[in-house]
Amino acid sequence: METWNVLCSHLMFLWLNRFYLYSGAALGITLWICLQLVSKAKKQNGNQLGESSLPKVAVEGLAGGPKDPADKIHVAGVKVFYGSQTGTAKRFALILAEAVAAFNLPVEVIDMKDCDPDDSLADETSSKNVGVFLVATYTDGKPTENAVWFCKWLEEASSDFRVGKTYLKGLRYAVFGLGNSLYADHYNTVGRNVDKWLWMLGARRILSCARGDANVAASKHGSLEADFEAWEAKFLARLRALCRGERKACSGRCKKGKCRPKWKSGQEASEPQHEEKEEAEGELFETTSEEESGSEEREGADRVVDVEDLGDVMGHMKQAQKEHELDEGADRMGRLQRGRREEVRREMITPALRDALTKQGYKLIGSHSGVKLCRWTKSMLRGRGGCYKHTFYGIESHRCLETTPSLACANKCVFCWRHHTNPVGTEWRWKMDPPEMILQEAIENHQSLIKQFKGVPGVRGDRFEEGMEPKHCALSLVGEPIMYPEINQFLKLLHRRHISTFLVTNAQFPEEIRNLEPVTQLYVSVDAGTKDSLKKIDRPLFKDFWQRFLDSLQALAEKQQRTVYRLTLVKAWNVEELKAYSELVSLGKPDFIEVKGVTYCGESSASNLTMANVPWHEEVGRFVQELADLLPDYEIACEHEHSNCLLIAHKKFKIDGEWHTWIDYDCFQDLFRRYEQSRGAATFTSTDYVAPTPQWAVFGARERGFDPTDTRFQRKNKTKDISGC
Repeated sequence: METWNVLCSHLMFLWLNRFYLYSGAALGITLWICLQLVSKAKKQNGNQLGESSLPKVAVEGLAGGPKDPADKIHVAGVKVFYGSQTGTAKRFALILAEAVAAFNLPVEVIDMKDCDPDDSLADETSSKNVGVFLVATYTDGKPTENAVWFCKWLEEASSDFRVGKTYLKGLRYAVFGLGNSLYADHYNTVGRNVDKWLWMLGARRILSCARGDANVAASKHGSLEADFEAWEAKFLARLRALCRGERKACSGRCKKGKCRPKWKSGQEASEPQHEEKEEAEGELFETTSEEESGSEEREGADRVVDVEDLGDVMGHMKQAQKEHELDEGADRMGRLQRGRREEVRREMITPALRDALTKQGYKLIGSHSGVKLCRWTKSMLRGRGGCYKHTFYGIESHRCLETTPSLACANKCVFCWRHHTNPVGTEWRWKMDPPEMILQEAIENHQSLIKQFKGVPGVRGDRFEEGMEPKHCALSLVGEPIMYPEINQFLKLLHRRHISTFLVTNAQFPEEIRNLEPVTQLYVSVDAGTKDSLKKIDRPLFKDFWQRFLDSLQALAEKQQRTVYRLTLVKAWNVEELKAYSELVSLGKPDFIEVKGVTYCGESSASNLTMANVPWHEEVGRFVQELADLLPDYEIACEHEHSNCLLIAHKKFKIDGEWHTWIDYDCFQDLFRRYEQSRGAATFTSTDYVAPTPQWAVFGARERGFDPTDTRFQRKNKTKDISGC
């Protein structure tokens, strides 16, 4: 009983003082919570301080792997595959490899011809390497020679149902294509196909396929090299992010990291290709064929809408329409700004092109012109003979200025002795220099080149002095001079200085030929007799190249001054087309036909010509005789054995039984002066300024076209200088 009383008294005491007990408990809990918060804050500050004291490279994770071996490796290395014809893609591959090596990542450059894709690509699916593919598009949209098998395997594997869509799953890749937008039908075809085939086999893009453009006027960054540099910067930034373990989640329909509304996806399919191209080059996303196909299936499943949801759907449509109108306004502003930027035209000669041409001995003028000393100029300065123009037309080779106001050309001929280092184009889209400046600097550069021969053993003093004053201008150095918009003014300036003009065109600009002012002698290159062989040899940029070719010959027939067909014979390519050539002669009615064996310019990755394609002089002679037999109004007039060249002339130049293929240059200058003063009323023809051909230059002469006043020099075991017109 007493125990119970004691317990009751204690409980009563607690009950009476319960307020104090509750207050103490609340205070204790509060103190515990505060201690926990303070402890947590100190721990976070300690972690931040530790991270800030680490080296920058360790934070970014660019050392090729984590510092702690237990951490995960995101990128094990980079493998760069290249397909190259002229060496540009290989050069880019080496540049990229050097940049990747700066990340301390293993990098390997691989020629596609040395790669078995069946084994090597499959191995990369689990290697954690990143694959880079630098591929050029060659003739007719085909791969380069070293990439043919690689591309064929990819194409066949991507369409083989036995391989499956996951064959290359795990491979991360990026593609940079090298092409020229002037070949519109085949622009970067190989690069786009390689990107598509890899994607179809389950590989994962880390960058959209980039399209480098060798067309300076249309290139997004001004040149192929600049396009590559811009893409390289994006790739390295993406690689840096991959090394840190970053990966952008994507359904396959995202642009620049943002998923697009469904209405926008459908809209983009109808956008012009050039706008899609510009947008695509800026994309940074990862995607596989599986993800994109899955996204399409999900989108298709969502297209069925319940009647109760129509209100929400209409609201979304109105909102989408507003966004669409805003985007259209932004697009119009963007196109306007791009148009304004295009008004500032780029220079034709890029820094890389300037270096290449300078190494070849060119003296570049302004932004699109050049001059170079012909080997026959050097030869005649030494009294060792002149070129075939000296034999056929009486020019003084040591006084000939070889130049061009346009380094660009509309063809990529297989026998081009410039190895296609010059730019190509179908119209003038570059910055333009005035003709007065071009001519003045051309003469000054020519004179500076002549001065280099002062004191050289064998150089004749009289010819050295004459060489300082050019009397003839061969507009055949490189490119297409007739493309220059101020070509007529340039010709007038030459004639006013009493400099004769020999202009060569590749028969792709008929209207320019018709609008051309009188020249001393106008050439058209007739490199083939049929459409197929012309496409094969000249590799023209124009789609309607054959019609342009025929129209150019018809335009030539309308000219009143001297005209010439220039035939270059390539054995096994165009020497069997005699009948076709004779028909072209009847179309253009030239005064003369020059037939010359192709000059072998050494091995070039841009052409597959060899010495076997060079005809012997006797073979050229037989071709010329057979061609002349098909042309009743023409005969063989002259020969220059040293140049492997013969001249067929119209019989109207055989006056009183004597050939008059030479030119009275003073008479031509007088005729042109009267023509200009009369504003074109005082016309003249090719027979108004003829001069008799010396006997040593006539076909069949013992000298075979070599001027007897000079001394013929035979080279012994020396590399032949093939420069010349």
